Amino acid sequence: MKNKAALFLAVIILLNCLQHTSGQIIYISPDGNDSGSGTLENPLSSLNAALERMKVLKKDGLNEDNPRIIVLDGNYFLTEPIVLTEEHGGTADKPLVIKADAGARPVFMAGMKTGRFEKINDRLWRVFIPRVAWQDLYFEQLYVNGRRAVRARTPNEGFYTVRDVEETVFEKGEGRYPEYAVQKIQLGSEGAECFESFTDQDFRDAIVTFYHKWDNTRKRAEHYSSSESAIYISGEGMKPWNSLDSKTRYRVENYKAALDSPGEWYLEKSGYLYYVPLPDESIETTEAYAPLTEEFLIVRGASSERPVSNVRFENISFRVSGYRTPRTGNEPSQAAAAIDAAIRLDYARNISFIDCEVAHTGTYAFWFRRGCAGCTVNHCYIHDLGAGGIKIGETILREDPSEITNNITIDNNIITDAGHVFPCAVGIIIFHASDNNLTHNEISNLRYSGISAGWIWGYAHSPSKRNIIRYNHIHHLGWGELCDMGGVYTLGASEGTCVSDNLIHHVYSFDYGGWGLYTDEGSYGITMENNLVYACKSSGFHQHYGRENVIRNNIFALNIRSQLQATRIEDHRSLSFTNNIVYFDRGSLLSSNWHRFSLLSDYNCYWDIRTKDIYFAGMTFREWKSEGKDVHSLIADPLFMDPAKFDFRFRKLTVARRIKFTPFDYTLAGVYGTDEWRKLAETDTDLTEKFDIIVNRMEGRSGY
Repeated sequence: MKNKAALFLAVIILLNCLQHTSGQIIYISPDGNDSGSGTLENPLSSLNAALERMKVLKKDGLNEDNPRIIVLDGNYFLTEPIVLTEEHGGTADKPLVIKADAGARPVFMAGMKTGRFEKINDRLWRVFIPRVAWQDLYFEQLYVNGRRAVRARTPNEGFYTVRDVEETVFEKGEGRYPEYAVQKIQLGSEGAECFESFTDQDFRDAIVTFYHKWDNTRKRAEHYSSSESAIYISGEGMKPWNSLDSKTRYRVENYKAALDSPGEWYLEKSGYLYYVPLPDESIETTEAYAPLTEEFLIVRGASSERPVSNVRFENISFRVSGYRTPRTGNEPSQAAAAIDAAIRLDYARNISFIDCEVAHTGTYAFWFRRGCAGCTVNHCYIHDLGAGGIKIGETILREDPSEITNNITIDNNIITDAGHVFPCAVGIIIFHASDNNLTHNEISNLRYSGISAGWIWGYAHSPSKRNIIRYNHIHHLGWGELCDMGGVYTLGASEGTCVSDNLIHHVYSFDYGGWGLYTDEGSYGITMENNLVYACKSSGFHQHYGRENVIRNNIFALNIRSQLQATRIEDHRSLSFTNNIVYFDRGSLLSSNWHRFSLLSDYNCYWDIRTKDIYFAGMTFREWKSEGKDVHSLIADPLFMDPAKFDFRFRKLTVARRIKFTPFDYTLAGVYGTDEWRKLAETDTDLTEKFDIIVNRMEGRSGY
């Protein structure tokens, strides 16, 4: 009997061990149960539950054999973010893998389905949402049939213009701008009309978005003066470097009277959501989703010594998250730097997102914020964003180097259709962070800059060094809405930073500042080479001020107002400009102070198809050379294949060789991989035609 009892006990122990061993693979399903075993036959229902189960296994030392969480197909509705802490991580050789089941594409949604619409009339539907009426839920984004619907606004296209702005300061404070002030915004008659009929609820709910230079201010109108056609807003005082003025434009959204165009929606506090359907939509097949939270995922380590480490997400989609405007609105913030992200990481090491999707957000998609290192975003489709794509590092300058984010790789991603809530957001932005690699990304259809690197204005210390920005395809930016943008924009001391082999084109600002490559305040120690830049508004390259930047072996072609531009004159050498080809058919060669600031310029080729007598800021080529500039440079046709069709391959290398130009293959810029992936990255023809129409109208011409 004793032997039988011992044998029975051994069997129980073995079975128990096997059960724990099988727990190294945990399955979740929308139809699962969080009290289940986590097997394929009895899966859990949520990723948070699976992570807690994995944490227990890790603590007991039972998940050391390639821990995995397999996500079965379907939609997973989140009422709170997924959270990873240091207890969840794997090891370098055995990371925790969270991946879709074979052939599946599961979706995590930080939102809910609204229910079926009912028809009010041929142009208006509605649906009652109990949680809005009874649980104080309110949302500012809506996604209908896989696209972002437009919250009711006026004007439906374009903007209204401010006539004048007066500011009354109530609390000056000690900073560069007042702590509290009221702005009186005088409006034109057309823009003021909507405020004439505003209800009390409209004043509480409607948002006015102001577009001023490179920024947006989002505020509620607190009062309207009919006699003066003026609204009043309050909050921080205006920034002296970018105040609201008579060039400011604006839109008004979220009041019921603006619900007048197909694709628009409006949410009443009563719980009724109204929607004007598009011509091809039917009630029977229409699905609408509303966000519940801003975040899908939070990766939160305890400190730089206790990070979340070695986790990989594969083939997962994150869709439908939101943003809710605070009562005080949003003060202007360059690049929407103050806005959070739907996936946020702090103290994270070796966290990877492979073949994932992030879409339909109210904020940025990713933020590798504090103390992150060795993280990767690869082959991800990032689109329909409230702000921008990816933020790296913090805007706060940390003294402890271990808390400064570094070595983040953003490779082979599509980042497109962004800035729906915050137009001033950027495709990828590096704040205080070093040694990052941004490569082979497709970045398009933004209202501001494509890539931004650095967060120091001037020559003070900056930790943003050795960032590599290479082989990116950046295009169709600006759309004539904001100013002071670049395909690639840099700030501050950036020694070792390299911007190379990028294809940048179609950057168009509202007023000034639609540039291809833009070294802004204090940009220092940057090399820009082997880039093709064309069809930008202000110029292909602009340096505001900086020093010891190297601009070589680039092609700047067919830019609109000018080709090369510089602003601030300084005593030191600002840059060297060598072995470049500048090809144009309109505008001037140089603008602002290019002819006056200190630079080394030589072995370049200049060609204006209109004339061989190119003037360098009023000087002939001979006079320009007599000043020691471009001594070995040429005025000659570089012999491109078909530049009118943006084909800048060479028919012959005769001229290129004379200026020691090294040909580069600009077709390598952008994403790589399957034909399907490359096809997804292509910009829709209707979109490019719309962009051209805007440019043609603003330039006052019929051809582009």
